[in-house]
Amino acid sequence: MTVTHKLLALFRVDKEMHGLQARLNAAENFLGAQTKLLAELGAQSESYQAQIRQLTASESNAEGESNRVTVHIDDLREKMNNASTNKEYKALLSEVNNLKEQRDEHDREAMTHLEKIEELKSELGEVQEKLDEREKVRTVAESERQQRSDEIADQLAELRTKREDLVADVPVDALRVYESLLKSRGEEAMAPLEIADRKRHEYVCGSSMMSVPVEVAASLIQGKLTISPNDGCILYLTEEVEEELAGAFKK
Repeated sequence: MTVTHKLLALFRVDKEMHGLQARLNAAENFLGAQTKLLAELGAQSESYQAQIRQLTASESNAEGESNRVTVHIDDLREKMNNASTNKEYKALLSEVNNLKEQRDEHDREAMTHLEKIEELKSELGEVQEKLDEREKVRTVAESERQQRSDEIADQLAELRTKREDLVADVPVDALRVYESLLKSRGEEAMAPLEIADRKRHEYVCGSSMMSVPVEVAASLIQGKLTISPNDGCILYLTEEVEEELAGAFKK
């Protein structure tokens, strides 16, 4: 088995592992997105609750002030009933009227707070509904992620063992080139050589789809590690193309 054949076997295992891992990653990404949305909704809910608490305290203070002023007004009215002079009566009446304006202001403030509280409670209710719905989605997402993980665990373990055996059989220099390309190009680390025109000895890199010289095909048929001159991937031969090239180069 040539070094290219060994790398191709390793490449196919890596692609299979990547495919399995991609399924798990997709499930994990979905779960992560749901968790993030839950956190955002939770923060929004806490913000509404904090505003409601603050406004409730402010409304209570305004109502308390209104009640305090009312008590004072009642005391002044009692004094008005017992006023001994017209001047004293008018002075008390003026103070009562001023206090009424203050009480009205406190009442308006309290009402404004109450209206805002009701508005926030309505918005909080909507957020809570979204939280409940999103929590259900997150629960399903978590279950699916665990299911995916369980489904591929044995397969990945088998493939890792198989990969270790394959790696041990690949020359160090070739493995270094392959690992570097796998890291930078992923599933495009290797590509097949394609025959554009057999009679004219025209060949194409299966990655860049650009033509390569006949020497590249010759190098591959000789079993040498061959890098595409176009984009730097490792080229390999499919069984069908290898049979065709073997016949062509014998002639």
